[in-house]
Amino acid sequence: MPFIDSKVTMPLTEEKKENIKSQLGQAISLLGKSESFLMVGFEPEYDLFMGGKKLDKGAFVSVKALGKVDPSACQEMTGEICRIYQEQLGIPGQNVYVTYQGIADWGWNGSNF
Repeated sequence: MPFIDSKVTMPLTEEKKENIKSQLGQAISLLGKSESFLMVGFEPEYDLFMGGKKLDKGAFVSVKALGKVDPSACQEMTGEICRIYQEQLGIPGQNVYVTYQGIADWGWNGSNF
């Protein structure tokens, strides 16, 4: 059960959310996960600062997945995430920050996986 949470500095239309969600759904297979359990969240118009300067176009993306995450798969996933946000929102790769976290215990529907 992966979760991808995106905080972006600009507004997002429903169409952009749908496009990004769909592309992340395809990319999640790089981590050996399936879109069928993928949860995606968006926080548009989020203030992000880097090095003391406000980013006009920037994104912070947090990827959480059940189990361990493979560093080489994360490397590939970061490339895809940067490509998606560049293509969909015009955010340059140097302004896309991505974190990964493997989760040992994940609850759903009254129990844990």
